[in-house]
Amino acid sequence: MIRLTEVRLPLDHAPEALIAAARARLGLTDADALDVRVVRRGYDARRRGGIMLVYSLDCAVADEAAVLAGAGEDARIGPSPDTSYRPVDVEGPRLARGDAAQRPVVIGAGPCGLMAGLILAQMGLRPLILERGKAVRERTVDTFALWRRSILTPESNVQFGEGGAGTFSDGKLYSQVSDPRHLGRKVLEEFVRAGAPEEILFVSKPHIGTFRLVSMVEHIRAEIEAAGGEYRFNARVDELLLDEQRSVRGLRLSGGEEVAASHVILAIGHSARDTFSMLEAAGVEMQSKPFSIGVRIEHPQSLIDADRFGPQAGSPLLGAADYKLAHHASNGRGVYSFCMCPGGTVVAATSEEGRVVTNGMSQYSRAERNANAGIVVDLRPGEDYPDEPLAGVAFQRHWERQAFLAGGGDYRAPAQRVGDFLAGRASTSLGSVTPSYRPGVTPTDLSACLPDFAVEAIREALPAFARKLPGFAMEDAVLTGVETRTSSPLRIPRGQDGRSLNTGGLFPAGEGAGYAGGILSAAIDGIRIAEAVALSLAGREATGLLRGSAGKEQAG
Repeated sequence: MIRLTEVRLPLDHAPEALIAAARARLGLTDADALDVRVVRRGYDARRRGGIMLVYSLDCAVADEAAVLAGAGEDARIGPSPDTSYRPVDVEGPRLARGDAAQRPVVIGAGPCGLMAGLILAQMGLRPLILERGKAVRERTVDTFALWRRSILTPESNVQFGEGGAGTFSDGKLYSQVSDPRHLGRKVLEEFVRAGAPEEILFVSKPHIGTFRLVSMVEHIRAEIEAAGGEYRFNARVDELLLDEQRSVRGLRLSGGEEVAASHVILAIGHSARDTFSMLEAAGVEMQSKPFSIGVRIEHPQSLIDADRFGPQAGSPLLGAADYKLAHHASNGRGVYSFCMCPGGTVVAATSEEGRVVTNGMSQYSRAERNANAGIVVDLRPGEDYPDEPLAGVAFQRHWERQAFLAGGGDYRAPAQRVGDFLAGRASTSLGSVTPSYRPGVTPTDLSACLPDFAVEAIREALPAFARKLPGFAMEDAVLTGVETRTSSPLRIPRGQDGRSLNTGGLFPAGEGAGYAGGILSAAIDGIRIAEAVALSLAGREATGLLRGSAGKEQAG
């Protein structure tokens, strides 16, 4: 196969134009045999009204060698790369069913734990997956109870339960992770097998949406169980059991049960605060890590579509428009958009009583009337709070409590019109943009819910963003607070073999451990750490396997 890149065509091109463009690039005539498959489709929207689709194509031709020779120095033509997943070579027998202590245990069933469990199951290692929350259908009922009736279940909500925080999100599946082994492709292919639309394999910014994620999570669980894996729900891990050499020998669950274990993947999320405390008490090495704080902003999706796509807004190939914005404020703070959800809703995402946390979510259709995104400000350990592992958690809790009180003390969120926020006055009512947050909002002054430096930086950033997207600072746009869980506030350092630096048998992974920033990067890290565990069980070194495993992405 031959790979063509940067094949540019107008948004309204005819289907046959793609083949014609491939023939022209390859120097083929209409008589030459040619089969074309789209491997990537993005768009270039820098010229409003002149948006171009940008394709990468795999082409099958009769004489591949001759065509490649004729391409000369054209960097846009070359052999198609092999993107198939090749697991690490693990020799030795599969895990014997009676060897419970050697059975790998995965703590957490979010994207990282899900893929770690799947890979271990596919290797025949029969993982045990411990999830503190409920199975995804039961979890959905509990989550809706908060959104519709202000009833919070601390162990079953947007943060905790099968599927992790990614289940109630936009389902974005793109990242900036260094991925030379095409692990991201493996994740996407497994998602398609589980029911995701096939287009996630080729569109430049794939997403799934919440309702599709629910059924996909169930499908992958069934595959893991069919391969000998086991799930335990409502099984919070309350204690690491260590031997004299500080190696894991087991786990104590919330009900008092002890589980024998020598290889434990710690795939917790960024909100597992009680687990962080338990790990600190056990002496596991942890470090503070920067994260961000801010608010959610909502605009009419039609405004964002018009700003980004101009007269071509509404094209089904473009869908609902997104944006990515950043500003360096005069007080030295970085302000940026985070987890932008086109055609979505702002959701209640707290996991602790007496606190308000916001996040963004959308369905696959992205058809809701509002666009929303986090507008967040960077934080600095040692300057904004003590440079200690759990200090970031205390910082988050303080501002989440302030938001709870400002919202009325019943899980309504504090909200403010952008015009009022910029003018430094409290909102007493809202305007043309109806906030989507449920169980509802209370118009107020958000400056009581954020550090002064964050208020100052966001007030400066909004007009700057409006110079890039006209109308972004519109009077009636709505700010809803607070957004505190942009990423984990700490990191659990690990070596290149995947193990904790000071606790044998413990393999920190994913977003909660500070090694991912969303669904795809967490899932990729889950694959890598599962391979590290498999190599360890086989008595082989995994040094270097995880090099470059931390990465950024637009979470949500």
